Amino acid sequence: MAAITIAIVGVGKIAQDQHLPVIAGNPDFALAALVSGRGVDHASVPTFRTQAELLQAMPNVEAVAICTPPSVRYALAREALDAGKHVLLEKPPAQTVTELTDLAAYAASRGRVVFTTWHSQYNDGVDTLKARLAGRRIRKLTITWKEDVRRWHPKQDWIWTVGGFGIFDPGINALSILTKIMPGPVFVQSADLTFPSNRDMPIAADLVFTSPVATGDAALTAAFDWRQTGEQTWAIDVETAEGEVFHLTAGGSKLALNGQVLVEAPPAEYQGIYRHFAELVRAGTSAVDSAPFQLVADAFMVGRRIVTEPFED
Repeated sequence: MAAITIAIVGVGKIAQDQHLPVIAGNPDFALAALVSGRGVDHASVPTFRTQAELLQAMPNVEAVAICTPPSVRYALAREALDAGKHVLLEKPPAQTVTELTDLAAYAASRGRVVFTTWHSQYNDGVDTLKARLAGRRIRKLTITWKEDVRRWHPKQDWIWTVGGFGIFDPGINALSILTKIMPGPVFVQSADLTFPSNRDMPIAADLVFTSPVATGDAALTAAFDWRQTGEQTWAIDVETAEGEVFHLTAGGSKLALNGQVLVEAPPAEYQGIYRHFAELVRAGTSAVDSAPFQLVADAFMVGRRIVTEPFED
């Protein structure tokens, strides 16, 4: 079967660290071009300054992976769909939930595939935990997602502007795991959002959730923080009404039950993303999951603003 020709639109850190090497190692895809306003190049493929230039020069490219900041993804995705391309969207997939809803409908009207890539859902421990929690009631859930913004987003000022999501850029990864593993719906009950005095987006957030599958005395919480140096923390702890205690760590690649290891695998998130994208393209089926995105929107809707010291990168 012929490889799917694909172009990467937006060649920042995530595209260079993950998309490029994973595409190179997947025979289902052939990298055809890059789109980079900064002129980033790679291997022997051409680089275009805009997606419009790519679409005009290489009309036979079949798919695009949009890895730009979220504020411009909607327009780029519509442009690509108009040109008959399948679209892979890095997370967060758009600037607003409404934009994503429209993209799903528009892709269907054009007979093209659009795929929201919640990469943390593809770690091995996540599916195992989802299966273990099926039919259970939840007594306690604690998300601890704390990392160093200077390590993962160095000098990327767009994350602090309106539409950049701030701490929810990584926090949405935890929420994507949450919405996948929970045996029922989950809602944001309250949120404390901590903003540096010189930034438009939060640097930390503490959320409280409710769910119809939680016990009456349940405590469901999340703590996100971008100020953690040293060892990074990406963990989700879940206790069921039956007394099972699950510990999901390393962003979802390790899982223990009552202290006994169930899953321990190297992260392979983007390998899973591109395997699934190939399946979707060949089946002509979109996969649009808005649940993690909706929780972020809800957190901003019910959030209490707390101001802290300025952040300088």
